[in-house]
Amino acid sequence: MTDQSIRFFESSAAVRHLGERLIASCLPRGEWTHEAHVAACYWLAAERPDICLSHDLPDIIRRHNDSVGTPNTDNSGFHATITHCYAMGVAAFHRRCDPALALVERVNALLTEPEGARDWPLHFYSRERLFSVEARRAVILPDLAPLPG
Repeated sequence: MTDQSIRFFESSAAVRHLGERLIASCLPRGEWTHEAHVAACYWLAAERPDICLSHDLPDIIRRHNDSVGTPNTDNSGFHATITHCYAMGVAAFHRRCDPALALVERVNALLTEPEGARDWPLHFYSRERLFSVEARRAVILPDLAPLPG
């Protein structure tokens, strides 16, 4: 686990606004933090059934990166395997989460769970495999443990 503090969200409206700006490709680059990635993914799973995480999220992230000048290359920008890993984890968390809780409570709870941690993919992938060009370009199988779900 990293020693960085978790940046929690203040309201459900803040989570929704973040997700909407991501989809519209108008989220400032500095706001695209680890927590924003997790929160946007959860918002999509919880409130946007018209969007399929496994199919649509990669293009949403690539478009966002393009809009803020982050190149999607073998060394930066979109990472297929990390995105897939978090999408699987967020979906699993969403299935077991109490829907009576406010969106912000669910998102902030997710950020404290293993599926929301910065190092969560490293439970399944060796660092070398996860950060390979192959893993950035396409979803690859884990080499340490199977992904849940």
